[in-house]
Amino acid sequence: MDPIRGLGASNHAKHDRQVDDYYATDPRALELLLEEGIMLENVLEPCCGEGHLSKVLIADGVKVTSSDLIDRDYGSVKSIYDYKEWDGDILTNPPYKEAQKTIEHCLNIVPEGRQVIMFLKILFVESKGRKQFFLNTPLKEIYISSSRIMCAINGDFLVQKSQSAVCYAWYIWEKGYAGEPTLKWFN
Repeated sequence: MDPIRGLGASNHAKHDRQVDDYYATDPRALELLLEEGIMLENVLEPCCGEGHLSKVLIADGVKVTSSDLIDRDYGSVKSIYDYKEWDGDILTNPPYKEAQKTIEHCLNIVPEGRQVIMFLKILFVESKGRKQFFLNTPLKEIYISSSRIMCAINGDFLVQKSQSAVCYAWYIWEKGYAGEPTLKWFN
């Protein structure tokens, strides 16, 4: 066994990363977050993949606009950076390699009081560079998964053979928020 993998330090499994960084979020992760009472309005899901998260929001009665840079037969084909403003909340699981840039852009295009909610590895909070980012753009809440949530390579949950060794969390920014983040758990 690779000692790095044994420590849980690998990205997902014993394979190379998916070329478009497409790891679909198990819809249950969002269902559990919504059970915590998170209120959303007019949501943009800009990395919608095959609509796993969008469909949960729609079923919950939320108005959703779905798009993705890659055509996966759901939503429009559009980059998050094509949006210059958004009068609502933004919720997504962005490509990890673009996460900080995506969050910064989303916070720039929403008005005060709107939420930017990202599903990311818990490891996203570490690094010197991101420390400055978090100090300049304070989080309102972090909901940590108390048990592992699976993200499926290429959105194929049926082929996924084992649970992920990665811990995920929902990171919630509210534009204009200036307090300390609240740490909570879901599932």
